[in-house]
Amino acid sequence: MKIKNLIIFGTRPEAIKMAPLVKDFQKHFDQFDTKVCITAQHREMLDQVLEFFEITPDFDLDLMKPNQNLYTLTAEIITNLKPVLEKFQPDYVFVHGDTTTTMAASLAAFYAGAKICHIEAGLRTFNMHSPFPEEMNRSVTGVVSNLHFAPTTTSRDNLLRENKKEESIIVTGNTIIDALLFSVKKVNSNDFIDAEVVKLKTILDPNKRLILVTGHRRENHGQGFINICEALKAIALDNPGTQIIYPVHLNPNVQKPVYEILGNIENISLIAPLSYPAFVWLMEKSYLIITDSGGVQEEAPSLGKPVLVMRDTTERPEAVDAGTVLLVGTDKEKIITETTRLLNDAQAYEQMGKLHNPYGDGEACSRVIDYILKLNNKP
Repeated sequence: MKIKNLIIFGTRPEAIKMAPLVKDFQKHFDQFDTKVCITAQHREMLDQVLEFFEITPDFDLDLMKPNQNLYTLTAEIITNLKPVLEKFQPDYVFVHGDTTTTMAASLAAFYAGAKICHIEAGLRTFNMHSPFPEEMNRSVTGVVSNLHFAPTTTSRDNLLRENKKEESIIVTGNTIIDALLFSVKKVNSNDFIDAEVVKLKTILDPNKRLILVTGHRRENHGQGFINICEALKAIALDNPGTQIIYPVHLNPNVQKPVYEILGNIENISLIAPLSYPAFVWLMEKSYLIITDSGGVQEEAPSLGKPVLVMRDTTERPEAVDAGTVLLVGTDKEKIITETTRLLNDAQAYEQMGKLHNPYGDGEACSRVIDYILKLNNKP
């Protein structure tokens, strides 16, 4: 009898990190009956990832609504998953990371009596309000999960401190490295054509060093984003030999300060949010990356790119400890100082860019599948 898996996700970052797991499970069709359910907490950005990885969901809850809030989204995910879980009756439900979909789906799966597998388990800042609501989401998911697939030994140790059973924790590396290695190979293949990449080639100045910027986190809204934008303005004006490309998040709290402060600077290009393959392509072309994203902290070191993280805390301390990532928060002077150092100090840049990536080797999905097979006494 086949093992029945239901893989649930709802946002673009989840989809990227779960896509290689979906594809690998589907290769083992003789042992697993694997179905995909999306909540579409994000819609358009999620669909782009599904198309790139050639994944067709079996269940699409299509829950995204204008001005949605955490209250209604959480309730709707749980309510709408009930018939899916009752119909498919999975043995295992796989959720990822720290989104509202992750937390709500883990609760729904718990109510349904399925075994819950948490991919990217054990990340912690130990501050329930930073990042918000992600720290709560992953903590709650950890409480109800049966199996914790931790990306690093640090994550495993966090779970052990929370009294999770040692035999329930498996260190796998992070699936985002699996996704990244697949994606880099695909976007660089001769038969891959992407309209966004074609457009980026017309924007990119090959004679300038590229600084790629992303920023969207709630905790940076307000003065934090003003500080960030003022720092980027100073960096651009002081370094005319650089080009800053900033795919600007659609949230008005991000768009307003970004366009007001950075809108008319010659060597800053403000562009629409990118599809995942276009973003991978641009990361490869960049000299350094300034971000508040969690996933980029994991991806960029595999590409040899130094990362300055515009957050005061991170649930991914391994890269900070390894030296591939540096926390700069939203401190204007610190962002300017550290960016300037990496632009002008070749030795500092080389040291930061060439360090070992602590997040994995691209075999995380294989380790997950091997463990589930072993648990069920299957060869």
